Amino acid sequence: MLSSNRTRRATIKARSIATRAAARINRRGTGTLAAHCLAVGLTRSEASSVAGSLRGKADKAGVAGIAGRAFRKGAARPCIRYSRADVAVLVTLYRPRKPAYRLAAANLALAA
Repeated sequence: MLSSNRTRRATIKARSIATRAAARINRRGTGTLAAHCLAVGLTRSEASSVAGSLRGKADKAGVAGIAGRAFRKGAARPCIRYSRADVAVLVTLYRPRKPAYRLAAANLALAA
């Protein structure tokens, strides 16, 4: 496979993941922290890292999301979903060092 094709496929895949996550949040009104991060264009590993940091901030801010279940690979896992307003509150407390995470935090704040 040509490297240019590999790059194009990766770009399309990343864009489709972000679009699906944003559509899911728009449809439900809430989403997991990782889904909010995916919706602003982070990769899966970056989204899980930022979501973990935001989860710690949720306790400090006193933001309690809505308990639910996430279905993945045939298993139902407990999760907590947050509205965009809740995520905006959490982002105000989030102070990332990595430039990519700073950009993601700005995009999360704008999405609210």
